[in-house]
Amino acid sequence: MSLISPACRDALQLWLEGLTALAGRSENTINAYRGDVSDFLSFMTLHHSERQGLAALERITVSDMRAWMAHQRESGVGARSLARKLSAVKSFYRWLAEREGFEPTAVLSTRAPKYTKKLPRPLAEDAARAMIETVELQSGSDWVAARDVAVVTLLYGCGLRISEALSLTGADAPLPNTLRIVGKGNKERIVPVIPAARQAVDRYMELCPHPQSPTAPLFRGVRGKALSPRAIQGVMAKARMQLGLPATATPHAMRHSFATHLLSAGGDLRAIQELLGHASLSTTQAYTAVDTARLMEVYNRAHPKA
Repeated sequence: MSLISPACRDALQLWLEGLTALAGRSENTINAYRGDVSDFLSFMTLHHSERQGLAALERITVSDMRAWMAHQRESGVGARSLARKLSAVKSFYRWLAEREGFEPTAVLSTRAPKYTKKLPRPLAEDAARAMIETVELQSGSDWVAARDVAVVTLLYGCGLRISEALSLTGADAPLPNTLRIVGKGNKERIVPVIPAARQAVDRYMELCPHPQSPTAPLFRGVRGKALSPRAIQGVMAKARMQLGLPATATPHAMRHSFATHLLSAGGDLRAIQELLGHASLSTTQAYTAVDTARLMEVYNRAHPKA
């Protein structure tokens, strides 16, 4: 950030602190925003051959934005990544314009490059079950095997994100009939806990050698510290190789599978949206890989008739 003026650096930090405190953004998101906006400000410094103070940022033009985007593409940044970077820059500019009282039209009117969204690939029902069974075989330690099964069962059986499963503490066990989950943006939702998930966690707790306490992480690593997502990613990578599944068979794919299989069994799309914690129904539609015919079937069944 040495190319960025002190005033811009301070403004960026203030904006990020606000996102952390008020919007509840995750540490990974904050770090990504910091990098994206810092790179943008550094480019503008080099582009204009002078540090860009707050006053200079108010004079950013459409031509400047095109130059930045062209530089990103020439540097090998893909359309999807560039769209993400532009989104971060626009978010920062909205905040800055409101704070400093200027018109950010040149930045906010910049169009993101078009790209094809990659739809999630859920596992087939038999593959999801086989994944849970095969995960158990990856460790020579009974308690570690039980731990891995418990985590993956929560992903598939309750539709949790891996970060949500690993954020559970001793106070959450034994698992109740429903869990209150705090997801992205500090959005709370109530998730039913199926018996298989409750039983898997109970077995893990019986075998876990580390003492449990209400404030300690429920799932532990071998040395007793909080379990890392990489451990579950790694064990699933081994299992999918044994099963001949594609690289898309990740922890997050188990959550996709939960939603898709629930919808296939006749679940209501709106209810699944609530279970997943999605703000938009369109996100749930893409998430469940639902086809148009299935969507219309749900719509016709749920829509009030005149």
